[in-house]
Amino acid sequence: MAELILEILEELKKIEFNKFKWYLSRNLLKGCKPIPRGQLQVKYKTDVVTKMEDYYGDKMVNITQEILKKIRRDDLINRLEKSQETSVESRGGQTVRKRMHSSSSGAAGSDVSPERKHRVMDPGSETEQEGRPSRSKAASPLSSCHQGPDTGNRQLAQRIEEKLKPSLERMFKDIFEGAVKSGKCIALNSIYTELYIIEGDCEEVNNEHEVWQIETASRKQRKQDTPIKCNNIFNPLPGQDITIRKVLTKGIAGIGKTISVQKFVLDWATGKANQDVDFMFVLSFRELNLINDEQYSLLGLLRVFHPQTRGIENLELDDYKLVFIFDGLDESRLPLNFQRNKILSDVKKMSSVDVLLTNLIKGNLLPSALLWITSRPAAAHQIPAQYLHRLTEVHGFSDPQKEEYFKKRFGNQDLADRIFAHVKTSRSLYIMCYIPLFCWISASVIETMLDRPDIGEIPKTLTGMYTHFLLIQSSIKNEKYDDRNEIETQQLLELDKEILLKLGQLAFQQLEKGNQVFYEEDLRECGINVTEASRSGVCTEIFKQKTAWKKKIFSFVHLSFQEYLAALHLEVQQYVSSGEEISLAHCSALAYMLLMSEKVLDEFDVSKYNTAYGGRRRLVPVVKHCRKAVLSGCSLTVECCEIVASALQSVSSPLRELDLSCNDLGDSEVKLLCPALSKLHTLRLRECNLTEGCCNALASVLCSHQSELRELELRDNDLQDSGVRALSAGLEDPHCKLQRLGLSGCGVTQRGCASLASALRSNPSHLRELDLSYNHPGDSGVRALSAGLEDRSCKLEPLLVDHGGEIRIKPGLRKYACQLTLHPNTVNRELSLSEGDRKIRFETFHTPAMYTNIQPMLSAVHVQQKFDAYRRN
Repeated sequence: MAELILEILEELKKIEFNKFKWYLSRNLLKGCKPIPRGQLQVKYKTDVVTKMEDYYGDKMVNITQEILKKIRRDDLINRLEKSQETSVESRGGQTVRKRMHSSSSGAAGSDVSPERKHRVMDPGSETEQEGRPSRSKAASPLSSCHQGPDTGNRQLAQRIEEKLKPSLERMFKDIFEGAVKSGKCIALNSIYTELYIIEGDCEEVNNEHEVWQIETASRKQRKQDTPIKCNNIFNPLPGQDITIRKVLTKGIAGIGKTISVQKFVLDWATGKANQDVDFMFVLSFRELNLINDEQYSLLGLLRVFHPQTRGIENLELDDYKLVFIFDGLDESRLPLNFQRNKILSDVKKMSSVDVLLTNLIKGNLLPSALLWITSRPAAAHQIPAQYLHRLTEVHGFSDPQKEEYFKKRFGNQDLADRIFAHVKTSRSLYIMCYIPLFCWISASVIETMLDRPDIGEIPKTLTGMYTHFLLIQSSIKNEKYDDRNEIETQQLLELDKEILLKLGQLAFQQLEKGNQVFYEEDLRECGINVTEASRSGVCTEIFKQKTAWKKKIFSFVHLSFQEYLAALHLEVQQYVSSGEEISLAHCSALAYMLLMSEKVLDEFDVSKYNTAYGGRRRLVPVVKHCRKAVLSGCSLTVECCEIVASALQSVSSPLRELDLSCNDLGDSEVKLLCPALSKLHTLRLRECNLTEGCCNALASVLCSHQSELRELELRDNDLQDSGVRALSAGLEDPHCKLQRLGLSGCGVTQRGCASLASALRSNPSHLRELDLSYNHPGDSGVRALSAGLEDRSCKLEPLLVDHGGEIRIKPGLRKYACQLTLHPNTVNRELSLSEGDRKIRFETFHTPAMYTNIQPMLSAVHVQQKFDAYRRN
């Protein structure tokens, strides 16, 4: 018998063998003691068989059959039963022959037909269908041990499933465009386009705004990636030998996460896929938020969301294959405290929703259940990686899928081609249609405008598209509810101004709180009538009558549309010009508005905006849409430098002049920027804490044949002679076209001057201005540079070497140190000078504080010193 069990175990894959051992450690069968998990931590299958012999004896076959049924290896169950029959026949053929003889000679039972015999021998059959087992769990032929779900439980499970599936089908068979009550209803299967889903890196964090990630993300569809269809979300990829039970799928707003969930559930409910699953439960975080302060058991929570599960408390859920789907983690207002929440393993015990979810995710509740969680990237970190078996990412539509969507969206092929052709004329619109929801917005706007040419030119920018979408949805509202079909578009906007401004206020307030989902009380705070909001296509209203609390949940059609309305509400330009300090949220809205307008700015200077360093950093992405960017004094971070580098590397970038002065960049950040600097005409890096460590990288930019750099300002950085020597290697290259080089206050001596003079001799025809003031070139350095000026091909005109001296080679501000004295003719009358004007004595004083202007020896430095009203010796 042990040899037979060993042969069966040898047929199991690694994943299946691990599951087999796990079931052995459970209290699986009545009268059969579980094997402690520690005793099953063995390497060889022979050891497992030995343990089974010790614990179960003759019942080890029954145990094996029951576990094989749970891991769905019916082929091995059949093989085991046949092997048993063969074994019995070989050992007791005479007994078998006696049974056959008595049956044929009219003994008891001879009137039973072969079909009836089969039904009697198969306790898993619920109906007399010639021995065909029920679709529910078929029981294995165990004797004294419990066999999992009995006939009554299987019938109950089947009844629940037969009620649950039609309910989920009704819930997910259609999708709504716009508001649920006023939007257009479309069958999901008629328009569904398979999305590009791949396995992702759970450690990857992207803090960049989602809209600015789209272009980068649209290029991530690599050949080596293996796409995963939503129906296969729990299946290992080819070559993977793992069990996938908990999956987190991330993707930016509107990319299609919820639609993927709908398709997954719909295909199960209609019998098209995953029919090995017994029950699916869909719980959205939007709705869980509404009951986060209430107490439920897990079974009670399921009955609230799915009333069709009535009676499920009578089932042993570990005997069934369950799938839990939690959609919209980014919308959750639950703390999800995995560290402090108490441990819970009883599905009938009452607890908070937060405790139920954390224990379900950790595997304390229903450890064999499958979980699928969806989230935007910013919230994905709320689920610790240790509790996940797979992280996937939805990458949206590829270019062919965009076209496929438009063809499915419109039954008229000619109309679909016209609309898609217009989308392709605008690069930004075409890229944004990587997101399915943008395909819908574009389709809605362009379809309406093609039907009504009087409206004007079809928009080609995102801002224009949003504005027309707003007008169209407002027009739909008026036509449906106000019987004002003839009112012109501009008049409609005026009539709806009040509701639009309130929606803008709502958008901004919720944006500041980090909310993309809001409730009736949030609307009332902004003076919005719930009925009026529900009629607007701008707001999406979700109201599910099946929920016990019957509360309404609102959200904008997309996060970027919420930001668009927030920007309108702020009237950013007017706010900025008022001179008041701009908050971080204001800066985000301003950056979004400037980027979405797609207007190329001649100059963008962050110092013109009255905001803190954090606000200035939020404005950095605007460099993508300007010719000159002044980002001086912004306390730029590595992430900011990456954004600037990305903007410079973009083919369509207009940026030609960049000022990063007075930022503590250091050599590493400049090296990060260098590969993207060849497009610039002007680069200013004054006082950026640079050393000779970045000079080789800068020199490589100068000598690049693609370099357009004409002006490089590096003053007040401690480059020293070694750094200047590295720069000179770039200056002397024939490809170098630099015309102005600023090295004021860089600690240069005659050695550095000699390197520069050599570079000028090798490449004399481009450099026209060289600033070496506040250095220590010495007479020899000045002579070496002046000698180069005698070359007729040398274009260098101003050679600035003033304010030099040995003190200038000291690092930092110490190079500007000087001896200050008080001038007797300008000193305050109440001060008495002595000892060569070095000792000051107050004679009298009449005011709380006195000011004395001190004229320094070095005219370039101006100092004002304040003295408090006290006597100083």
